Amino acid sequence: MRSIISSALIIIILLVSCKNNEESNVPNVIENQQVQDINVEDISNLKYVDYVLDFKTEEAIKDWQEYYELQSVINEVIKSDLSFFNDNEENIKILISKLKENIPAEVKSDGILARLLVLETKLLKLQSLSNLSTTTKEELLTIIKEFFVSFSNVNFQMNKKIEFDNRAIEKP
Repeated sequence: MRSIISSALIIIILLVSCKNNEESNVPNVIENQQVQDINVEDISNLKYVDYVLDFKTEEAIKDWQEYYELQSVINEVIKSDLSFFNDNEENIKILISKLKENIPAEVKSDGILARLLVLETKLLKLQSLSNLSTTTKEELLTIIKEFFVSFSNVNFQMNKKIEFDNRAIEKP
């Protein structure tokens, strides 16, 4: 009699534990199935301060091709096109190195180099997260926003540098 009760009890425990195991896997499957379907509307709903280049700053960097290449990448991301980041690791590294290497002397400063380093970090993070199948839409939108903010901060710092350099303060 004891063996029948203990056998029944073991079977009930196994059935209950199997049911709990299936339920615990369901959220993981749903979470992993969240496709990174971001669209233009999702990106346009991101709230951040976007600094554009001043006319004098544009004149100072007009020959900086890597900056304009990066700006075109950002324009594609604004259109929700992340194809630049798909299996393009070598080109991204080349873009980053050339961006820092060919910075015009008029805008080269420690502050701008620091912001370029942050921009590089966010660019690489966006590249890695956009290639992961487990990345959720919210995570992707967060890193896109961080990427936009870092690029905007580079623009702001370049504007400040050019403005500061163009000030003519007369000393008495």
